[in-house]
Amino acid sequence: MKLSKHKILFFFVFLLITTIGISQEIPKYDYLEIIVVQKANNSGRVKRVKIQEQKSLEGKQITIKEIEDLEGTSDLLNYMNAANWEFVDRQSVVSEENDPVWMSYIFRKKKV
Repeated sequence: MKLSKHKILFFFVFLLITTIGISQEIPKYDYLEIIVVQKANNSGRVKRVKIQEQKSLEGKQITIKEIEDLEGTSDLLNYMNAANWEFVDRQSVVSEENDPVWMSYIFRKKKV
């Protein structure tokens, strides 16, 4: 009887420790910001894609040159999706009616 109580107690302690260990794991992400400048009133045609040197690009498959050579926003989203970067947010700034539209795209990738 005493042996079975120890087995049951050991089982519950083991179950509790594994549950706490799994639940405490917080995923870590690399974030990347890409600036896209679009022509005003021109159905989303990209004028320029700009990306600054960022820590999250170190050791990754994507490069600044490849991203800046993209022609449109759909190309950018497809390229980042193919490289396993998840789209998170987009914010845009328009100052005047005929001024270019500045858009900030935020992507994230789970760290390994």
